[in-house]
Amino acid sequence: MIDPRHIHISDYQYDLPDERIAKFPMARRDHSKLLVYRGGEVGEDIFCHLPDYLPKGALMVFNNTKVIQARMHFRKIDANGEHTGALIEVFLLEPAEPADYEQMFQTTGHCAWYCLVGNLKKWKEGRLTRVIEVDGMQIEVAATRGPARGTSHRIDFTWTPLHPVTSSLPSFATIIDTMGELPIPPYLNRETQDSDKTTYQTVYSKIKGSVAAPTAGLHFTPEVLADLDAHGIEREELTLHVGAGTFKPVKSEEMEGHEMHTEYISVRRETIAKLLSHDCKAIAVGTTSVRTLESLYYLGIRVIRHPDLAEDQLHVSQWEPYHNGEDVTPREALTALANWMDTKGLEVLHASTQIIICPGYEYKIVRMLVTNFHQPQSTLLLLVSAFVGGDWRKIYEYALAHDFRFLSYGDSSLLIPA
Repeated sequence: MIDPRHIHISDYQYDLPDERIAKFPMARRDHSKLLVYRGGEVGEDIFCHLPDYLPKGALMVFNNTKVIQARMHFRKIDANGEHTGALIEVFLLEPAEPADYEQMFQTTGHCAWYCLVGNLKKWKEGRLTRVIEVDGMQIEVAATRGPARGTSHRIDFTWTPLHPVTSSLPSFATIIDTMGELPIPPYLNRETQDSDKTTYQTVYSKIKGSVAAPTAGLHFTPEVLADLDAHGIEREELTLHVGAGTFKPVKSEEMEGHEMHTEYISVRRETIAKLLSHDCKAIAVGTTSVRTLESLYYLGIRVIRHPDLAEDQLHVSQWEPYHNGEDVTPREALTALANWMDTKGLEVLHASTQIIICPGYEYKIVRMLVTNFHQPQSTLLLLVSAFVGGDWRKIYEYALAHDFRFLSYGDSSLLIPA
């Protein structure tokens, strides 16, 4: 068995010319190209034909997270009291107070986030302010920098009306929708455009919280979803909020030196029941759905071994899959998790995961994968390699030789290991 800690990321390098990175999506989402890999054979089709390749009665799982307008800009006040000073970017990463995403977006007047700060050297102290208009109301939004946590800082936000008003204050969701900017991937090397507000969201996005889209889902249209239904494919949704860590490069020579980012997941009790009714097998749409589904197995093991765990203790650590779970079947793990939720009276499971999936990993739940083409030397490429038994280079060489478009706005693939 491969020791995943000693994988050299340099073994997952390939030449990706800039012109192969799709800067914009196709005019019609579902007319992107679809690479089909099945048991070592590679071919291609159009994405709208995806349902033709899936077995009737299968369960397909989607990540319904919604990208927020996480990039906020403030200007420092100059000596004349004008907002013409240094431009400071505050990039929302993770809720701090309240820590729950749903509660966060409903807050009025104050909240705090862990954020990346651009041009940090220019913001040594003091508040940053900006005036925006919401439904005819002039609102001053202020940001105060708090202590650092790794590469991020706690930022406290307050928002107050400039003039007395009788109506209630807007929620933080409204504040960022008004003054925030959608954070498209840095490798697109362009400014966010109005069109991105639509094209960089899946048509089934619902739950606000991501700072990057689950891009495998960008190809789906209402027509493709209806065709899945017509083909007898069952659909379920879960939520993993994609963090900025998804773009974090692997800088260590061996994977042992790379720390995976933590991501937060929400899974309904009904979804776990649906997985159990499908023999704990699923078709995952995107790597975020993969990480969520596979994490459920290890969360099940946790509650088997520690039935008194509180919900906030449910976490999958980075290397846990490689020394845990050989003696537990997926059905046993998911059944235990469902029973634990019933005991706690939970309809929705909230947990976190740092799972890293790379060669040496044995998939427990995911049997087919719809995914885009990923960056060289990335953890997502390792996940794909683990899924196709190390055959990733054949897939990527075919895509490069047949004019496939790469990365977030690029084309798609359906991977069926056997």
